[in-house]
Formats: sequence, structure tokens, C-alpha cells
Amino acid sequence: MDIPKTRAHVVLTKIFAVIVILIGLPLLVGGVILGTSGGSWYYAPTGLALIVSGLMLFKDKLIGAHIFGLFFIATIAWTIYETGSRFWGWVPRLALFAVLAFFLTLLLPYIGQGVRKKIAYTLTSIIAVCFAVALVGAFLPHNVYNSDEAIPTQALTNANTNDPTQADSDWKYYGRDANATRYSPLQQINADNAKDLQRAWVYNTGDLPPAGKKDLWAAEHTPIKVGNGLYVCSATNNVSRIDPATGKEVWKFKSNVAYSSIPYTAACRGLTYYESKTIPTSQACHTRIVLGTLDMRLIALDTETGKPCENFGDHGTTNLNKGLGYTVPGFVSVTSPVTIVKNTIIVNHEVRDNQRRWAPSGVIRGYDAETGQFKWAWDMKRPNDHSEPKDGQEYSRGTPNSWAPMVSDEKLGLVYVPMGNAAADHYSAMRSPEEEAVNDAIVALDPDTGNVRWKFQTVHKDVWDQDLGSQPTLIDYPDSKGQPVPAMLVPTKLGQTFILNRATGQPLSKVEEKSVPTTGGVADDPRSPTQPFSVDMPRLGFPDLNETKMWGISPIDQMLCRIKYRKANYQGIDTPPSLDKHWIMYPGNNGGSDWGSYAYDANRGVIIANWNNVPMYGQLITRAQANKDGLESMDAKNYKPVGGIGRPMSDTPYGVEISAFLSPTGMVCSEPPYGMMSAIDLHSKKVLWQRPLGSAERNGPFNMPTHLPINIGTPNNGGPIITAGGVIFVAATTDNKIRAIDLKTGKELWSDTLPAGGQATPMTYSINGEQYLVIMAGGHHFMGTGVSDALVAYKLPKNMK
Repeated sequence: MDIPKTRAHVVLTKIFAVIVILIGLPLLVGGVILGTSGGSWYYAPTGLALIVSGLMLFKDKLIGAHIFGLFFIATIAWTIYETGSRFWGWVPRLALFAVLAFFLTLLLPYIGQGVRKKIAYTLTSIIAVCFAVALVGAFLPHNVYNSDEAIPTQALTNANTNDPTQADSDWKYYGRDANATRYSPLQQINADNAKDLQRAWVYNTGDLPPAGKKDLWAAEHTPIKVGNGLYVCSATNNVSRIDPATGKEVWKFKSNVAYSSIPYTAACRGLTYYESKTIPTSQACHTRIVLGTLDMRLIALDTETGKPCENFGDHGTTNLNKGLGYTVPGFVSVTSPVTIVKNTIIVNHEVRDNQRRWAPSGVIRGYDAETGQFKWAWDMKRPNDHSEPKDGQEYSRGTPNSWAPMVSDEKLGLVYVPMGNAAADHYSAMRSPEEEAVNDAIVALDPDTGNVRWKFQTVHKDVWDQDLGSQPTLIDYPDSKGQPVPAMLVPTKLGQTFILNRATGQPLSKVEEKSVPTTGGVADDPRSPTQPFSVDMPRLGFPDLNETKMWGISPIDQMLCRIKYRKANYQGIDTPPSLDKHWIMYPGNNGGSDWGSYAYDANRGVIIANWNNVPMYGQLITRAQANKDGLESMDAKNYKPVGGIGRPMSDTPYGVEISAFLSPTGMVCSEPPYGMMSAIDLHSKKVLWQRPLGSAERNGPFNMPTHLPINIGTPNNGGPIITAGGVIFVAATTDNKIRAIDLKTGKELWSDTLPAGGQATPMTYSINGEQYLVIMAGGHHFMGTGVSDALVAYKLPKNMK
């Protein structure tokens, strides 16, 4: 039946037809490329159908609408076939086409002979209802798992879990206690009243980057609280003591770290508290704050005045550059808190990744806690020589460094060092056997001598930057008779959790050597045929990628991601780096658990972990190409560290380019979620619950924020804490929020938006009978979460106590 149509209807139909054709053209061309690369052939006929449909519609032929309808029904069937009930898998396959279908139904009465309005608008209504259902579904959390098991109420062993080294009201260590559990016995804030938390105060450190220099900024700090002092470190190592009840500054020490000394990140993750064994309580520096700096100084400050301790080093400072040989500002730095055990300060340091093979040494050193004088060095390539190099000499260059927070056991007399990679992360052929043996290993050192007591390696011949970034957590673990064994939890970037006997280094979880890919890499750097896997502990990660898990905001960028996937070298976990094509790292080098570490409730035997799920896309490049791209200066005297996706790996045969695996619109090429939180029961070694962590409010295509609180699960850096009140507190996400989460269920109880990203681990304490929650909201350049100098504190309203 003819329905009168105006010129506007004709114009709108033709515009719609052109849009359909323009969408169909790249789908046709890309679909042929994808199909001939071994991928799905869906996109080629889809593109053809859209082009034909568009041409017919442009000619005012109703058959064009029929073709589109058949294509749309086929796409729904294909979506069900490929993704099943995975909600986020439906979005790129159907969202754009559903929008087109909606507008097409509105035009149906005015195309060709037309369709009855009642029929057309019924179709419009059906699609609108589907949109409404999808919109509601987008705001519901997906990839949620809840077991049938209740959260445990008993400890793993009968060992005493109380920490005798500090009051319940304090947070004395970076990880709250000497065992680095990130668990507080405070319970004033609980699952019932956490929703009522309010800001108590905000302290601004005053430490912000120079104008236009925000690309290296990430405060990442967790304060410590002892008695009536809350001690805070800014991004460039300025230290403040503030009143924990009011946030008012008591004193400030300015470190005068130059911006040129900043390495990959301007970060001071934590401070260390120490009580002198030789200085009387009435004298200055009986209690001290000890820190390492970005420009390689070891500093001791009096807790009461903030003044340097005159009897420590050279008027309060020890030079950590001694023995490192030639370096440049920003190449080496201390970013994590030092560890003190048996009156020895153990210092590790970061060496900037992927710059050159003969980078400064990753040596671990011990200093007298009273005087700051050198005691010993553990240089991996001269393990029996613990002396400091004489003038003109230096520690072995390029050896594996340790940049993550360490932990120690005073009773056993051991310090546990999470090791990273030898210099030039993505090429292992030049490493010595001594280096390779401790690469990506937990190494137990004697704090009196620097001798190695034991070591356990988590990755063999690592070329994926799977360095140990997490602080281990010390626990009591039951033996076969249920008796407590001193143990430790070791998180990894692969999402594995190794449980080790911390006295011997022997695994207490079941560890198997499993085969991993060895082909597709470079001939001069063969891979290990096997890697260690902790097989009886749940892995914090998802199954290997496949083409159906490729994603994007539209079918076009999803198709382009599928093409990138098909053209890359990807064989699953530990795919070797490639020279002739890109290779995919999944999990990426910020995957699994990074420096945020675990929180552990010893009274229940429960681990809480937030983790990442973002693949990376990399390719080795020849030395000649690296030089041509300006990634290298072979003259060390003129060498400047290089950032961005290009990483020079000077002194090796290759450079490397690595970035996140992204679509042309800047969306991650793999399907969400990209960040998760899990609760693991150590009694059963099973996941109790698991949920996405982080909303898409500040993320979107082309880096444009959506402002939609869709709980998609975002990348996250920074760890969780647990309280006896049954509440987990965590920030870490790209939406700049801090959250309270119910320990029993994983459900969100409360959140607040911070001045910038909370890429730090929060802490909690009590003063004057009130419990406070504190988070450093400094932002993070890598996460794109802004820059701030704000330390934010929360507490309950007075009438809630």
C-alpha cells in the first residue's frame, strides 16, 4: 500500500543508505583479509549484504530492507553461536546493527511501496524494548562467580595470629604488620555502616609535577601510623608527619629530588619505621623514619622533628650510588620501602626497564640501621664477595634488580626479596647462569651477611617482563598433621599463587613443570620448554585468548582486532617474542597481581586479590631498525632513557616495541572484564567469589570518558586491605574511586570519587576512639587517572560510633 512520503523521507532514506554502504565497504575488504588469514568469514558476506542493501535502499527498493532484515537475523544467530550468553560479546556484534535496524524500521513506511505503519512501528517497539533490556544489562555486573561455600570462620592453623609488634590502632608497616597481611583488627567500620563513610580531612603534600611534565607521575603511597603520628611520603620523597585525627601538618622534610632524577615513575610507595637499640628514648632519633629516594639516597629522619639523624651516614644520608658505576639520572631509584631486620636495613632498587643490557647493577645491599654504614652486598655474579667495590670498581652490571616491597622474618632471620629481570627484559641469551638462576625468583637472604639461604624461581628464562612485583605475605600453613609451618604467599603477574615454606623455600602448594610454546621466536634466544605452575591454587586469570574473544566498540574495530590477532604470533601463555611479526602477551606484563599485593585474613584463611586482565602487543625489531627509529645511543656517556612504546634494549641484537593490544578506537582488543577481584579460601584452595572491579566512567573510545557507571572491570594498580569489620577497602581502578566491599559476598557497600586515581594501597587506623580510612589519591600517568597531591581520609559520622 502506498504511503505518502515527503522529500525529507526520501533524503533521510538516501542518507541512511549511504551510511549502510560506508559501513559495508570496510567490512567486505577487511572480511576478505580476515578470512584468508584463517579467521572468520562472517564479515565478508556481511559487508557484501550491507552494500547491496544500501544500494537497493538508495534506489528506493524495499528489497534493500528485506536484505538488511535477513542479515540482521543471521547476525543474531551468529552472535549466539560465537558468544553464547557472554553479555559483552554481544556489544560489538549487534549494538551498531541494532541502531541501524531501529532507524530502518522508522523509515519502512516510506521505502518503495512501503510497509504498514503498524507493522513497522511494532518492529520499532520490539527493538526499543531490546535496547532497554540491553541497557539495564550493561549496568549489571557480568563475569560474577559465587561459590556455594560460606566464608570460613576459622584460621588455617592454631597459631596465634595477633601481631605483638604494634597496637591494633596502628599501621606500622607498609603491609600493616611484619607479615605484610594488609589486615587490620579494627572493626568500628563494618559491613552495616560502611555506606555512611564521610570525608574527614584532606592533606595536600604540595608535591606536583612541573607544568607539562605529568608523564612520569604516580604517587602510589601507603602511609604508616604509629601512636599519634601519621607519616606520609610524596611522589618525590618529601616526608610529612601529620596529625592522624585532623590531617594537620606537624613537620615536613623536603628531599630536594630533582625532576631529572625521576625514573619511569615518580613514586614513593612507603616508609619504614625504626626504633633505635642504642639511642635512649629521650634523645633525638630514638624513633626514625627511614626511606630510600629516587636519586639513590638512604635517609633517616627523627620522627618528632623531621630532621635528619646526624649519627646516620653523612649527617642523615647514605649515598646509594656508590659502587654502581656510570649511570644517568632516572636510571636507578628506590621506589619501595626498605626493610629492617636484625638491625640491618636491606635496600633494593629499580633499574629502568628495557634500556640497555649493561645497565647498572641490581645489587641488594645491607646497611647498619643505627649508623647507615655499609654492611654487605649481594651481587649475583659474585655471590661469595659481599664487600663494597673499591674506587674505580663497580658491582656487576645488568644483573636482575628487585623493585617491589620486600618482607622479612625476624625469628627465622631472613629477608625475602622478590626479584625482577636482568637488564633488557625481552632478550635472555646474554644472561649468565648466576643471573638466570635468580631471575623472577624469591630469594631468601641472611640479613647479617647477605648470604643466600634459598631461592625459588617462578619463571624460567623470562622474556615477558613477568618480574615479581608483589610483596610476599607471610602466613602459617598447616602440614599433613595440621601443625603450623612458616610459609609465604607469592603472587605473580601470571596470576599464579605459590605457597612456599619460608624456612626452606620448598613449595607447599603443588607445583608442576608444564610445557609452554617454544616456536615462533628468535633462533638466538631459545625458550625454556617448561614453566612452573602452581596447579592446586586458583589462577587469577581467564583462559587463553581466541578469535571469538576479540572486542571493540563496533563490528569494524572488532574485525580489525581479529585481523591483528590472526596476523600475530600467539600460542597461549608464554608465547615467544617474535621478530617477523607481532606477538601477544596474555596476561600482559601488568597482568595478574602487580605491586598492590594480596590482603590476607589469617583468622579466616582467606586471600583477597585484585588483578588485571589486559593483553599486550609487541614485536622485536632489529638493532639497525632500532637505531634508525632513534631508540639507541651506543655511547653510554650520551645515553638518555627512552620511554613510550619503543624500548631500545641497547647492547643486544634487538629493540622492542610494546603497547596494549588496542583497536583503532583505542579500546582493548580483548573482551571485558579487564580488572577483577577474587576471594580465595586457603582451606579448600577454591574461589569463594569473584567480581569485576572498576567502572567505565572515565574510559571509552578514543580515550573519551563515557561517564557511565557500567561495572565493566577496569585495569587496576594498587592493592586491597581487609578489616575485622568484614570490609575490604580498595581503590586502584581507572574510575578514580575508592570502594568498600563486603568480605563475605564481594558486593560493593560504598564508594567515593577521589581527586585523582587511587593507584595506591589504602590503610586504616584509629585515634581518639575513631577509625579512619586513608588513601593517597595521586593519580598515575600509565593509567591515565590524572595528577593530585591529595591524601584523603574518611570516617563515620560521630552519631554512628
